Amino acid sequence: QVQLVESGGGLVQAGGSLRLSCAASRNVFTFSAMGWYRQAPGKQRELVATISNGDITNYADSVKGRFTISRDNAKNTVYLQMNSLKPEDTAVYYCNAKVGLGYWGKGTLVTVSS
Repeated sequence: QVQLVESGGGLVQAGGSLRLSCAASRNVFTFSAMGWYRQAPGKQRELVATISNGDITNYADSVKGRFTISRDNAKNTVYLQMNSLKPEDTAVYYCNAKVGLGYWGKGTLVTVSS
C-alpha cells in the first residue's frame, strides 16, 4: 500500500507561480515512474507530467516550457514547479505512483484567476 499526499495548491493570478509537492509513504525511487495529472471541472483527467526512476521526464504539450517535474528521493517527494500560470491551468492536480495497479493522491486544487 502506498499513500500519496499532495500539497501546495491555491489561488494565484495569471502569470504567477506555484510549486506542488507529493509526499509518498515510501521511497519514490521504488516506483517505475511518478506523475502529475489534472482534472478541470467537466473534463477528463489528463496527464501533466511524468518522471521515471531514471529521471526521464515527459510533459503535456500545453505545459511544456512552463512546468517542471522533479523528484527528491531522500524526502520521498515529487514536485511540480508551475510558472507562467494561465486560467486554463485551473484544475485539481493529482499525484500518481506507477507501481502495481498504481496509486493516486486525493488531489490539490489550483485556481488561476485572470
